[in-house]
Amino acid sequence: MSTPPTPHDGHDGHEDPNLPERDDLYANPGLPEHHWRPTDVDPRMEKRAERQVATLFGLSAICTVLFVVSYFTVGADDTVAGLGAQNLTLGLTLAGALLFIGLGIIQWARKLMADVELVEERHAVASPEEDRAVTLAALNQGIEESGIARRPLVRNSLLGAVGLVGVTAIVPLWDLGPSNAKVTKEQPYPGAGLEHTIWDKGMRVVRDVVGTPIRPGDLQIGDLVNAEPEGLFNGGPDGEPLEGLALQVGKSKGAVVVVRMEPDDIIPGDGRENWSVDGIVCYSKICTHVGCPISLYERTTHHLLCPCHQSTFDLADSARVVFGPAARPLPQLPLAVDSEGYLVAQSDFTEPVGPSYWERG
Repeated sequence: MSTPPTPHDGHDGHEDPNLPERDDLYANPGLPEHHWRPTDVDPRMEKRAERQVATLFGLSAICTVLFVVSYFTVGADDTVAGLGAQNLTLGLTLAGALLFIGLGIIQWARKLMADVELVEERHAVASPEEDRAVTLAALNQGIEESGIARRPLVRNSLLGAVGLVGVTAIVPLWDLGPSNAKVTKEQPYPGAGLEHTIWDKGMRVVRDVVGTPIRPGDLQIGDLVNAEPEGLFNGGPDGEPLEGLALQVGKSKGAVVVVRMEPDDIIPGDGRENWSVDGIVCYSKICTHVGCPISLYERTTHHLLCPCHQSTFDLADSARVVFGPAARPLPQLPLAVDSEGYLVAQSDFTEPVGPSYWERG
């Protein structure tokens, strides 16, 4: 219990003579009788509590291992009671890993750390240097009394559990590499990995949502159409629409904008002289800054504006960045026309789609 300061008016440091005598209100009540815990007096109970704490830390480590195992063994399309099995198992195992660390620390504090009543004087301003030195000494004493130095079982199990929990933040980064090439353990999905999309040679450009193919004659000068690869609608194993993770990944990397302008306005990049059709060009819809979808088009300047951070791209000049934080132009999809007169891709994008953190050289 704290010992309060002497009553005064709080301004000049002297007692206010107008205040009534209040010594009876500041009598020191003393400390209650200290009650020793079983672990303080019984070495067997102390060892038992120590094993309990280490067991809780060990359970945390097991949950972390199960998190990693679930990440690689539970399919993204698997379900349990209508819920996504992978999200469910990852969430439960991560929650268990953190929960058991917390329970172990609580049990350690309640049963093994020092249980001594302290009395400290209150003060209205910063403590003097000598008080600060005393506080640091008390802190060091508390560290000593926690027993972390002389309880290697508790210390090592805690360090192991906390160290393993860090793995839960590292393992999901696996999805950023080519190893995300499978939707399930058996069936790979098209366009997996960072460097590829679902687009392929001869794949039709279709309107977003409805999936209808586009002929050059369908577009007027100044039109912008949000489009997708036809493979989203028929890219499954038996020609059915993609579903689940395959669909989401295909949309996130394959979304494009199709724009028609006067052919003479186009300034083709090196090797891109035949990438447009009658003034129709096609670019990734994903901003190269942080991946926001773009469709704000100004027809007279041919500028496409990202609504997130105002990066601006000139679609007449290979989507060159003319303003904003984007580091590189929008990837361009080379276009052609198939035998039925519909717009198709000549190939996949020739550079990675999306934010520029993996930009090479």
